[in-house]
Amino acid sequence: MRSPHRRYPLIAIAVAIAAAGSYVAFWPVPIDPVAWSPPPAPSWTGALAPHRGFAGLARLCEARCPGSEDVAVTAAGDLFAGTADGRIVRVDSRARGGGGEGGERTIARTGGRPLGLALDPTGALLVADAYRGLLRILPDTGELTVLATAADGQKFGFTDDLDIARDGTVYFSDASFKYHQKEYELDILESRANGRLLSYDPRDRVLRVVERSLYFANGVALGPGDTFVLVAETTRYRLLRRWLKGARAGELEVFADNLPGFPDGVSFNGRDGFWVALFTRRNATLDALLPHPALRKVLLRLPAALTPEPDHYGLALKLDLDGRTVTSLHAATSSAYAPITNAVEHGDFLYLASLHDHGIARMPLPADLRAAAGGPLRPAPRPR
Repeated sequence: MRSPHRRYPLIAIAVAIAAAGSYVAFWPVPIDPVAWSPPPAPSWTGALAPHRGFAGLARLCEARCPGSEDVAVTAAGDLFAGTADGRIVRVDSRARGGGGEGGERTIARTGGRPLGLALDPTGALLVADAYRGLLRILPDTGELTVLATAADGQKFGFTDDLDIARDGTVYFSDASFKYHQKEYELDILESRANGRLLSYDPRDRVLRVVERSLYFANGVALGPGDTFVLVAETTRYRLLRRWLKGARAGELEVFADNLPGFPDGVSFNGRDGFWVALFTRRNATLDALLPHPALRKVLLRLPAALTPEPDHYGLALKLDLDGRTVTSLHAATSSAYAPITNAVEHGDFLYLASLHDHGIARMPLPADLRAAAGGPLRPAPRPR
């Protein structure tokens, strides 16, 4: 007869397995996910083929500009960046041969996490701060004004990106009313429409909700003549177009669908197209989990080391005015500037920003992508 004492370890193991199974299956998690079946990821061919990289890339403000999600460029070529520790830094383009080294200075501290940046027609810097809302900063004095923190009685949870029309109207995104910036992975796993596109008119200080129920509303860019505004839906791998003028004013449509990665910042080059920064490439494991809400809950209960991680990959697309991909820029090495969260064209250069990497990156535009004679349709305003 087997001794009862020899059964105790087996019982303990069985109890432990049962407890682990119950935890994985039933432990409460903060997300309430919904099922979505993404289309198959596009192939890396044609305009998406990784044959073109970031040639001649240089890093500016590397030591003093960590985690610059976006970059704003003045007509004179000076740069503004927001940092991971809440500072707004101005980089003098004339310092040390245009590299900016030694010409960086902090002009303001937001007390939050600055993300999107844009210069308005007066030269003031508008900031989408993830925690503090829509801000206005005077570059000369650093004076900071909070313009908006809520709309229709709902506070912003994750103010993300913005662009400014020629009349001064600010279009900006609130990525998620439910999750804050540090919890962005939860919003991705939940895959619900928690975002909004909003506008703020500084003339009458009126705040409007332009679109509701967006899936991780992210990059924002106005099109030619401010006839439409684009907004990235990061967790749906697409860009939406909301018409602002003309016979289709008020209509919403898909502008670019089934992108090969997670669209982040979007910028109009003032001429013939848009730059779209992709945070990283699509993840096959995540795509396989998206149709299964219960499995995504299980994923949150597992050790972090077992969850799918974004790969370190620099990726930006240029789209034409109809949403077709013209070309793509790729960087796959471990030292690549990544993730790229914004790409801004100015003159003969493309400026890149990153949520996690250090500094602002600048690369000469290839000859076939440079500005046509006459310059951009909407030049950057001069700073005050």
